[in-house]
Amino acid sequence: MLAICKREFIQSFKGFKSIIVIAIFLLTAYYSKSFADLLLSLNIDFTSEEKQIIQTIGISFLIMFFGMLFVMGLSHDTINRETHERTIRFLVTRTSRTSIIVGKFLGISLFWFACLLASFVIISIFVHDFDFIVLFQSTSLAVYYSALTVLLSVLIPKPGFTMFLSVVLGIAFPIFNGWLVLTTNNWVSWLKYIFPFYYLDEVNGMFLVVFLLAAVFVAIAILAFRRREC
Repeated sequence: MLAICKREFIQSFKGFKSIIVIAIFLLTAYYSKSFADLLLSLNIDFTSEEKQIIQTIGISFLIMFFGMLFVMGLSHDTINRETHERTIRFLVTRTSRTSIIVGKFLGISLFWFACLLASFVIISIFVHDFDFIVLFQSTSLAVYYSALTVLLSVLIPKPGFTMFLSVVLGIAFPIFNGWLVLTTNNWVSWLKYIFPFYYLDEVNGMFLVVFLLAAVFVAIAILAFRRREC
């Protein structure tokens, strides 16, 4: 499992798309400071907590509204590519199917945590403060996206279709998720409990539920992968 995790983590850094994503994260972190200075220069009376949010609003906005697009864009074929190319047979003969799914999930999650951590470190250099809560909230989103990506890659056998789906979901997911949080329609409002944005509005650590939802997705992926012939 650890070997698969390490391989997936290193693999995530390779390729042109990953370089672009990392550059976007680092540039967003850098210019978040300029954005914060602009708002503070308007002499608006912000509380100390609001000032901390302003410093990290760029990264928070990026992971909330483009995180799904980034994660699926890089890792949409993490399982079905192996199945399609028959390389999965070499893995299942050396380790358990559970280890494959968990290793893939951890490797992808660690990659995005590394990107987020680097971004928050850059911000902290300029503002001389490190917002651990916002980092953990953003990480919970990245973990949720990673788990959902692995699940879809298990359920959908064709890499080409998951690539198309990554674009559609990447655009639609934050819009639909935000609408669920705001809607009062009782027929669909219950869906907000299986989406992450609802828990990010809470200030009492409810964002930890997002990690639990991710664990449920991984468990479903494991069950589905065990039933599949490789």
